[in-house]
Amino acid sequence: MHQTLIDELRLALKTQADEVTRQSSSRFFKEDQQVLIYGLKSADASKLASGFCKQLKSFSKQEVFAICEELWKSHYLEEAIIACKCTEALSKQTEPGDFAVFEQWVTTYVTNWATCDTLCNHTVSDFIMKYPDYIEQLKKWATSSNRWTKRAAAVTLIIPARKGLFLNDVFEIADILLLDSDDMVQKGYGWMLKAASESHQTEVFNYVLSKKAVMPRTALRYAIEKMPKELKAEAMKK
Repeated sequence: MHQTLIDELRLALKTQADEVTRQSSSRFFKEDQQVLIYGLKSADASKLASGFCKQLKSFSKQEVFAICEELWKSHYLEEAIIACKCTEALSKQTEPGDFAVFEQWVTTYVTNWATCDTLCNHTVSDFIMKYPDYIEQLKKWATSSNRWTKRAAAVTLIIPARKGLFLNDVFEIADILLLDSDDMVQKGYGWMLKAASESHQTEVFNYVLSKKAVMPRTALRYAIEKMPKELKAEAMKK
């Protein structure tokens, strides 16, 4: 039954794929980011994802996780995004033990910014807001040698940070990632700081000023993006 659903989904993905869309989508990823793309227009992909997730409504959480893992294993962007949509729909059912599943997906299958951000902005973020003690695990992610696991530590806190949550943890993770040379990591924690600035502008501004001598310019620009011009100018002074 499970495999039949997956086979039907993959057939639909192949049938609706378009080479022009595939090439256009590929341009969003650098050569060092491993990604396979069918090439579906956004509206078509969303419709497929919605329909597939509805088919899984009668399945247990464990069965959905198993199906999603099979989608992740393909390394196709669209399959991973659909898996993320299906697990996001289960956020009310998550339990502490589910963190191990999400961690495995981050460390094993995430190979580009799109799958990292889609999984962590929603499925993992929802989990962290429900079980905030697991932020300590995010801090361990931030010490990883894997660029995507490090980015995941930061982008998981984007939505909570926008809500004004976990400010001290945001700064702790930014401290861990501060000197990282990878632009994907720099953009990730810069984005996290920018999100936090929506509720805590003064605190984030002061943090950026205290670190500006060593903070990579990429991260700094992201962090101050939503601040007033005069604060941006002050932060960008050499």
